[in-house]
Amino acid sequence: MQKTLDFPDLLRLIDERATAFRAAVAAAPDLDAQVPTCPDWTLLDLVRHLGEGRRNWGIIVAAGPSEVRPDTSAALAGPAVPAEREALLAWLAESTQQLLDALREAGPDSGCWTWWPDSQAPQTSGAVARHQLQEITVHTYDAQLVAGTAQPLPEEVAVDGVDEFLVTCCATTAAWPHEPATVDYHVTEGRSWRLRVDAEGARVTRIPAPGTPGSADLAPADFSAEASASELILAGFYGRQPLDVLKMEGDRRIIDQLIAWEPEV
Repeated sequence: MQKTLDFPDLLRLIDERATAFRAAVAAAPDLDAQVPTCPDWTLLDLVRHLGEGRRNWGIIVAAGPSEVRPDTSAALAGPAVPAEREALLAWLAESTQQLLDALREAGPDSGCWTWWPDSQAPQTSGAVARHQLQEITVHTYDAQLVAGTAQPLPEEVAVDGVDEFLVTCCATTAAWPHEPATVDYHVTEGRSWRLRVDAEGARVTRIPAPGTPGSADLAPADFSAEASASELILAGFYGRQPLDVLKMEGDRRIIDQLIAWEPEV
């Protein structure tokens, strides 16, 4: 059984990754430096995006269950985002704290609006925490690139992040516009997943790793990718590294189709 991170661990890691993000911003040569992995943004743009987003999600979580997206205009009200580095870092720390406070107050099982209603992830504050950890983690990598300190994603974050991306960002009821296919994802840390895409959408199952009991019962996938969890997230999911860091087998067209797919529900 593949276990996901517990809620207290998610909160701890959000705080840790947000601290690492601020450290990268503090070490960067210039706030106007271009972010290589977000070429339309400067580092200041990236900081604003991360800070404003955490404030928005804090309001969404605090609002509780909702069929429509809560009004988050209050998150952007008040003084402008500071452009001076020390004040900017303080504002960013406050943004993270607002999100963490809202998540702690709500607890993991409180319902809230999310943009993924037809995925396999629940519409809860716990699922929001899980996705927020991944967003902060990937953007920390972006900021570290600017600072010249880029590191692989921490293992416990990355392994959970593979599962989170698949169930939240890939799973959908929107029809797959190509031939039905199966895609297996294997991480060297010892976990595996199968993504099935067809006219009924995309659904994910957790599968035994190759060579473990039960793995031989599966029919071969049409395409598979293997890498460390960090490499799979950065290259296979978020486009931060070239795909050739992955060990790929099968019909390469499928991964290209998945990357290009923008399902409409």
